[in-house]
Amino acid sequence: MEYVLQSERKFPASKYDVIICGGGTSGVFAAISAARKGVKTALIESKGYVGGIAAEGGCGLHSFYNLWKAFPGIEKRKVVRGLPEEMINRLTALHGASGHNETLMNYGYDSDTLCVDVEVYKYVAMQMLREEGVDIYVNTMVAEVLTEGSRVTGVVIVNHQGSQVLLAKMVIDSTGYGDVCARAGAGYTEPNDYAVANSMGIGGIDIDKYYQFLKKNDALKEYALGPRSGRDGQLIRVDGNWNKLEPSFGKRAAELGMHTVTTTLHDNYFMFIKLNYHMPASPTDVKELSAAEFELRRRQFEALKLLKEVIPGSENAFIARTSPAVTIRRARCITCEYDISNEEVINGVHFSDDVFSYGFHDEAPHFQVKNGETYGFPYRAMLVKNMENLFAVGMMVTSDHHAHMSTRNTVSCMAQGQAAGTAAALCVTLKTDNVRDLPYKELYTALKTDNVWFDQDRQ
Repeated sequence: MEYVLQSERKFPASKYDVIICGGGTSGVFAAISAARKGVKTALIESKGYVGGIAAEGGCGLHSFYNLWKAFPGIEKRKVVRGLPEEMINRLTALHGASGHNETLMNYGYDSDTLCVDVEVYKYVAMQMLREEGVDIYVNTMVAEVLTEGSRVTGVVIVNHQGSQVLLAKMVIDSTGYGDVCARAGAGYTEPNDYAVANSMGIGGIDIDKYYQFLKKNDALKEYALGPRSGRDGQLIRVDGNWNKLEPSFGKRAAELGMHTVTTTLHDNYFMFIKLNYHMPASPTDVKELSAAEFELRRRQFEALKLLKEVIPGSENAFIARTSPAVTIRRARCITCEYDISNEEVINGVHFSDDVFSYGFHDEAPHFQVKNGETYGFPYRAMLVKNMENLFAVGMMVTSDHHAHMSTRNTVSCMAQGQAAGTAAALCVTLKTDNVRDLPYKELYTALKTDNVWFDQDRQ
């Protein structure tokens, strides 16, 4: 490889209290939370919209509730509240979310279904950021990270205007890839333990006929009823055992990495059909990632063809949307001050520095938080080791693969974002230079005031 040495450069610079790098699921909530605390906040996002997987996947959100239906006699509790619930209420008011609806089969996985329209999510997320006065830099990449010792002092950004520097007192890495942490010199691993994915929305397909077809073939696994096209009590989520259908259908679908569950808020539209692809290298490998981008789009057209061959009501189906880019479950795993284990998750362990409670596990029913209870997510789990003013949130934390199957989920990422944004803002207002020195009582009180639920307070 050849190298080029650049001469000394001079950039225009802007100063902020808190910079959030990555406007995905966690980043949006971090930025709103920080700005609401009165600090000058910037959000940097490489795409032209914000929201991340919640604005790209079209999947159901897991889960605001404990797993109460799997454990008869256990109290039903909404355990994620605060800003995530505020977002859902606004989406629901615009018919962009189903609200909370009970799952009617497969209670061992999830007790609650919440479907989201990705286009409405993009709008509401941006609207909420603008209402709070966040400076939003979309279509903008973080090109370099500026450091002094163990502090991140700012970032160099690149967009159509060229390059400039954003300086900050506190920095949150919510890139999904851990780009800021890695460039700052933080420790990390690259497990490459997940498939990458791209989801699509399919128009011209009848979910009611699909449901009846699954039922007729004893292949129905899960469903939920809710609002669809302005009518309550309609099918909004369906999952099936495709191996019970035409003999080769399940095998062919598995070869394509196509998942069986779908959600919708609209007639004649599947909002969510996901396809997976196992990359031979980490998603940080841009050549392999480019190959994955094409492979997943190829698979989408093969999947559409397969559905039209087998599923009644899909004869006129077409691809109405796709995720703009490959979506990942993990790239880099950032080394933080605390690393939650799966034993702590499934045993419902709470910590002295919890920042929210959570009760969903994506490997349920194999792994569940025992007795339909919750575990706590500790503040230390988002503090990047050996860095004074850097937070990591979202899918980049938690090295234990099985524990990560809980902490990486969308609703958990929302709650992590609210906690990190609140903490970063408090560090600024309390003049706390090192994130470890933030008094937990101050953070707890601020989160509690903002309607974050701490499940252990019930005791």
